[in-house]
Amino acid sequence: AAAGLCPCRALLVRRGGALRALCGSVRGLAAGQETHFGFQTVTEAERREKIYQVFESVAKKYDIMNDSMTLGIHRVWKDILMHKMNPSPGTLLLDVAGGTGDIAFRFINYVRSVRERQLQRKLKHHQNLSWQEISESYQEDKFKSLGDSQVVVCDINKEMLKVGKQKAQHLGYSEGLSWVLGNAEELPFDDDKFDVYTIAFGIRNVTRIDLALQEAYRVLKPGGRFLCLEFSHVSNPLLSRLYDLYSFQVIPVLGEVIAGDWKSYQYLVESIRRFPPQEELKAMIEDAGFLKVDYQNLNLGIVAIHSGFKL
Repeated sequence: AAAGLCPCRALLVRRGGALRALCGSVRGLAAGQETHFGFQTVTEAERREKIYQVFESVAKKYDIMNDSMTLGIHRVWKDILMHKMNPSPGTLLLDVAGGTGDIAFRFINYVRSVRERQLQRKLKHHQNLSWQEISESYQEDKFKSLGDSQVVVCDINKEMLKVGKQKAQHLGYSEGLSWVLGNAEELPFDDDKFDVYTIAFGIRNVTRIDLALQEAYRVLKPGGRFLCLEFSHVSNPLLSRLYDLYSFQVIPVLGEVIAGDWKSYQYLVESIRRFPPQEELKAMIEDAGFLKVDYQNLNLGIVAIHSGFKL
């Protein structure tokens, strides 16, 4: 009986989400609602502009700074996200705020690896075929190394997308990869389009997180999965104090030395402290309509992976 209610529930969530989005837009236009930019109080319009300028400024040094700020651990966190996703050939992924391509490239590598193992198993089952038949079968499958999988990278910032495209060209990624300029709060995609939606270290820079979550729900297919990797809140008091010391005293200095940009990295640190804690974000994801929502803390909560399903 519960399963029979799901289509109605999905319709109500979608309509309710659209209504909330419309009301939110009207309120924002009418009042220029106040929000925060790091520890500053600004209007929503001012915040969007300031965040755009931050990422326009840091785009070229973004990957180097990620390595410096996290001592390279961000790579491990992104690998864990990909293994949690466990995509199979044929998966259609939307990676939002993914301008430099880190998640997209990992997705392609992961699917290629799965596809290669499938091909090896297939060849083992064809022991009685001639060499020519095996060769033709191998070549045919090799040309479809992603098995019809695709990843769409969507980012609001032109400079971040430019850096991502340059990286893709340099690293040889082209098959199954596309780049779209778009806003997480108003995605330029049809309903029920993607199997998986990811946003890694991006959702805290979204002005209206509730709208972004509603949009994530809208563009996912029924059965689709939402995955969010983001800096979060450390529960251990001693580690929390050490983390604050490192964040506020070291990271802005690194930003100045490596990227010549103290202010942008000061904002990034402040934005982490202003971001909702794990349980609050979980509730927000549930409010957007997702079910089976949970999260996994990494490194004692320095970052967390939130997961939910459109059922």
